[in-house]
Amino acid sequence: MQVCRGIYQFMTDEGFSLAPRVHFRSLMNHFPHTYLTTNKSTIPISLVHVALHLARHVGLDVSPVNFPGTVLGRVETGDAQPDHFFLINPSAPDINDSILLPNFGPTLTLPGDAEQLILRASRNVEASLVEKTNQTREFASAAASYVAQEHVQKIALTADLAKSFVTNNSLMSVYFSDVQLVTEDNDRGVFKPSADLKQVYPDDEWYAARRATPQQAVNYFYRPGGTAPTPQRPVADVRDDYERWYTEAIPNNRMSLSLRSGILSEVAWALDRLCRLAHNDHFSFKAYPGLIDGLFDWPEWYVNEGYKEATDEQELFSPSRDFVAKQRYALESLFILKNGALQEANAQELQNHSHTLSLILNGLHNLDFNKDQHQEALLHIIDIFHGLAPNLLINESVPDCSNPIIPLKRIVFESKNRSLIIGGFNSLNGILSHPGNALHFSRTSESLNAAIRYLPLFMDKQLLESALEHIYIHVAHSATARALLLHPQFASLLKVLCSLILSEQQSTEEKVTMDITPPHRTAPATTAMTARNYEIPAEELNALGNSNEPHRCYEWMRLGLSANKDAEITQVDIWNLYKETFTPYQDQVALLGASDVIKYVTHVFPTAQAMVLPGTPNRFIVRGIERRQELIPNERFKCLWNRSSCPQPPFTSPSELFDHLSEHLAALQPSPNEPCVWATCSHTCAEPQHLRSHLLTHLSSSQPLQKHPSQSDTITYASGYHDAPGALPTMRPIPPARNTVISYEKPIKDPSSLALTAVLILRVLFRTAFASAEAAPKADADHFGFPGAIDDANDPANADAQATDEESDKEGERRGRKAFVGVRNILENIRLRDEALMSWITEMVDATIPDLH
Repeated sequence: MQVCRGIYQFMTDEGFSLAPRVHFRSLMNHFPHTYLTTNKSTIPISLVHVALHLARHVGLDVSPVNFPGTVLGRVETGDAQPDHFFLINPSAPDINDSILLPNFGPTLTLPGDAEQLILRASRNVEASLVEKTNQTREFASAAASYVAQEHVQKIALTADLAKSFVTNNSLMSVYFSDVQLVTEDNDRGVFKPSADLKQVYPDDEWYAARRATPQQAVNYFYRPGGTAPTPQRPVADVRDDYERWYTEAIPNNRMSLSLRSGILSEVAWALDRLCRLAHNDHFSFKAYPGLIDGLFDWPEWYVNEGYKEATDEQELFSPSRDFVAKQRYALESLFILKNGALQEANAQELQNHSHTLSLILNGLHNLDFNKDQHQEALLHIIDIFHGLAPNLLINESVPDCSNPIIPLKRIVFESKNRSLIIGGFNSLNGILSHPGNALHFSRTSESLNAAIRYLPLFMDKQLLESALEHIYIHVAHSATARALLLHPQFASLLKVLCSLILSEQQSTEEKVTMDITPPHRTAPATTAMTARNYEIPAEELNALGNSNEPHRCYEWMRLGLSANKDAEITQVDIWNLYKETFTPYQDQVALLGASDVIKYVTHVFPTAQAMVLPGTPNRFIVRGIERRQELIPNERFKCLWNRSSCPQPPFTSPSELFDHLSEHLAALQPSPNEPCVWATCSHTCAEPQHLRSHLLTHLSSSQPLQKHPSQSDTITYASGYHDAPGALPTMRPIPPARNTVISYEKPIKDPSSLALTAVLILRVLFRTAFASAEAAPKADADHFGFPGAIDDANDPANADAQATDEESDKEGERRGRKAFVGVRNILENIRLRDEALMSWITEMVDATIPDLH
């Protein structure tokens, strides 16, 4: 047991432990090449593998136990007692819990064979592969790609499958199997590998460990003599970020000493590794004493002296090798400082360092941002300053040479480098966001003009965001907001802000379509057939007139009426039509009463309904029926001579009709005043030839008149109107529009942060421009009799300054209101989902109605 506790302590010192819950199913916990190196916090089966091999190495008789829940190790004591073994648990949290006595059932503590352990390990691997947290890792993606490309079929993990695997891969089974114990004499035994293992490792004595008494095993574990070969020393991992002795947090750290040594080769070596380490989120300046001081050496040389060597001649000829190396050291040092400053702890270290502010100021003032060789260093310096700017308070008495606002505003106003402009805006925004730096707004007019100039670049989101934030910081200050109303580009600024909101609005809306077309019906405008009321033939009517009631009434209704849910007939018309039809037959069969006729309508047509429509007077109708219609050929070319009494059927063309009329004219007797007897025509012709010309006016054209392309071929009728298409159009009710569809855009989500910032800027500027309309008049009566400080209106100096300020504010408000009136049409098209934000836009639109100004 003492040996096993020593093995547990050794594994703990080397970093072996049970994996935490979040990493318990990591796929790298199953393979020796990982849990022996990088994944020493692993699962129990892997810890048992390591512990058992160490135990065999010192001569113990051990084997794995397929215990439920956690794999254990079984150690044979060699005694003849029933409890001749004990259990070890390498995954136990404490050394006292690593030894277990065999208080369990005998079947649970038997040595596990290779099939059982391989099956258990395979199921662990399968569980890791399906774990959600492993799906995005590289090895999971590679495994999924291999399965897809090779068409691997998933099979169930069973004991038979594990047994066949051991049979076919005997060498792999050595990973879990035990070795053979051969007793040579009475007092000691030797572990010897199997015959198959000897063929693979003929000279290896790794398993040939001496086993004797526990005390002898303890002595062997601490290597008292040469009873066992010395294990091979592990090879150090010298990959970048794995050089353990280079990253130790000690004063004599190799990288820190090399960086400050002044030896260029050592400096290059240290910076090369620090550039890689700076990408790590756990990189800390405080962990390496003296490192941050060494990182300032080369950047300070460059911003104070080295930049002078970068002359115009070097742009034509190659610079010296020594200068190029030192410049690279400065850039790499700035790169490391910039990456480290992204972490809060490192940013605090930089802020408290005495060289940080001097490096930033000298770099901003000395390096020319128009030269290409200085722009990378300037970009790193500005990025470092960005993290420190919000906590920097600049006194009003600071000279321009020590004020970072002066070079930053020149960079954003004059530079053509997009990265420098964005970094300059971000640094200025950080400085001006400090309440104590509000006095410096008077020096940032150039940067404000630059922000307004870059504002129309809607496609460059990053530059647009920095420019919008710079404008907002200015308008958030009341004095600067009032001054902005007098800016010559204020009207253009409002238009660009509104256009930005509209451009961002397109991606947040959906089109909503509503069809509000009222009920209507259509009929052809021209047709070869004419509809008229159906007349019952005389033969059918005679047979029907002699029938008995109510059968006669039923049949008459079926022949003369038809169902139509949108039609209606007055009850008087139904009774009159019935009476006119059967009065000639009342001698044979008596007529029904009016109430019976109306009652029988609902028997024949169940959908019909008798009702009373209120009005003056009330109308008694039957809704749901109408007179049956029949279609007859169009009578356009029918002869209406002799007051429409000509028996000839309709003709097919106007020429045939005119030939027929010529026959009528030839039969006339000459007279001085010949009247026209066409239908109801009252025209009189003095001569017969004039009558011939007059008859041409009664003939219809053979071709219909040409219509306008926009005119439809059908006629629209209002719902409930059932007049024929040939009726006078002026007598019809005004029909509704055929297709009344309303389409509008509806916001379904909030706009982007850029649009919201623009809305906030508009809101502040609007309240500033309309401030006087909401301000209460100032008077001494506001004190309501209570004592208070009253401005001395008799002071000439105060009076002049106040008059100047009030006049300037009034002029700014006048210009601001005029500018908002100019963008009112654009504001009306802005739609926001949030009701509070939309109320701001509505307030702007309502306040800029022209009638109110």
